[in-house]
Amino acid sequence: MNPEPQEIRQQIEAKAREIGFDTIGFTRPKLAERDRERLAEFVAGGEHGTMEWMAKHLDRRGDPKTLWQDVRTVMVLGSNYGPDHNPMDNLVDKTAANISVYARHQDYHDLVKKRLKQLGRWMAQEFGCELKVFVDTAPVLEKPLAERAGIGWQGKHTCVVSREFGSWLFLSEIFTTLELPIDQPGRDHCGNCTRCQDVCPTKAFPRPYALDARRCISYLTIEHAGPIPHEFRRAMGNRVYGCDDCLAVCPWNRFAKQTAEHAFIAREDLTAPRLLSFLDMDDATFRTFFRKSPIKRSGRERFLRNCLIALGNSGNAEQTTTNAIQAMLADPSPIIRGAAVWALRELLAPEVFKTLRALWFEAETDEEVQAEWNASGDVPEG
Repeated sequence: MNPEPQEIRQQIEAKAREIGFDTIGFTRPKLAERDRERLAEFVAGGEHGTMEWMAKHLDRRGDPKTLWQDVRTVMVLGSNYGPDHNPMDNLVDKTAANISVYARHQDYHDLVKKRLKQLGRWMAQEFGCELKVFVDTAPVLEKPLAERAGIGWQGKHTCVVSREFGSWLFLSEIFTTLELPIDQPGRDHCGNCTRCQDVCPTKAFPRPYALDARRCISYLTIEHAGPIPHEFRRAMGNRVYGCDDCLAVCPWNRFAKQTAEHAFIAREDLTAPRLLSFLDMDDATFRTFFRKSPIKRSGRERFLRNCLIALGNSGNAEQTTTNAIQAMLADPSPIIRGAAVWALRELLAPEVFKTLRALWFEAETDEEVQAEWNASGDVPEG
C-alpha cells in the first residue's frame, strides 16, 4: 500500500534531520507578487551592481516553475551555522582580519550539496519520484521560498530570520514531483525594529526589506572586482571578506544555537588572523591556504586588496607594517598596488608619503594607481 502524502512528508522530514539538516519546510513552486516586485525593483534601480546574472535570468527567478515545469513541491532545507560568539567582537582589534562567519570554515556548498544528493537518492528509491537539488547553482529565489515554506521570514536586512536559529542559516532546496502537504508561510516578526539597518556602516539599506548591493561591504569585498570606491574604504574597517553586522545585531539571535556541525566551526587560523600574515602570499600559497574555503573563489587579488584597505584603517604605523605594505607596491596587480598606496597615505605622515611617492610614481604605468598617488591634496601633481 502506498503511503499517504502526509506520511511521506513525515518520513522525508525525519530522514533530512538524520542526514544533518536542522530545519525543513515545504511550499508550492510559486512566489508572492510582492517578492517579484522587490526583485524587479532591485534590478531596475541597478542595486545589483555588477552581478549581471541577477538581471539575466530575472523572469526565471520570479517563477520557480520556469526552472522545471514538472515540480509540484519545493522543499527548503536549512543548515545552522551559528557562531560561538558575537561576530561584532571581531571589529575591535583593527590589526586582525575580520572574516564573515560563513567563510571561517569549509565551503558550505560542498557539504550541503552532498547531503541534498543523499536525501534525493533516498527519496527517489523510497517514493519513485523525480527531483532536482539546488544550492546556489541556479536562479532560485531561495529566501522568499524559505519564507513561504515557513522556515522563517525575510527580515529588513533581506536575509531570512528564524525564531529558532536567528540569522544563521544556510539555505538549499529540493524540487520534487511529489505533491506534499505544505507549510504556512513564515510571519514577519521584525516589528518596529531597525537595528539591522541602523548598524550598517555604509548605509546599504535604502528602505526596509531592500539592499543596495553597491554599498554593501559583503558585495564590495567579495563580488566587486575593481578598486574599492573611496567613499566606502574607511567604513570597511577591518572587514576583509564579507560583513555580518546586520545579521549579528538581530534581536532574534538570542534564540540562536551554536552549530553542532564540525565543518561549520571556525578554523582557528581564520578566527582573528593578523592582517600582515596574508601580505606575503603568492597565488599558489593563497590557493593552498584557502583550499576548502569560499574565500578561494574570490581570488588573491581581491582578498589582498581588502587586507590592504583594512591595514590602512588599522592605525598601525609601525615600521614592520608600513614596510610590508610598501613591498606590495611592486605587486603585479594594479588593484593591489593601488590599495597599498591608499593604505600608506592613511598611515604615513604627509612628508614621508611624499618622499615615498617620489621614489615610486615615475615607474608606475597604471593610470588608476597613478590617481591613487595623486589623490591627496597634500601631494603635488605630476
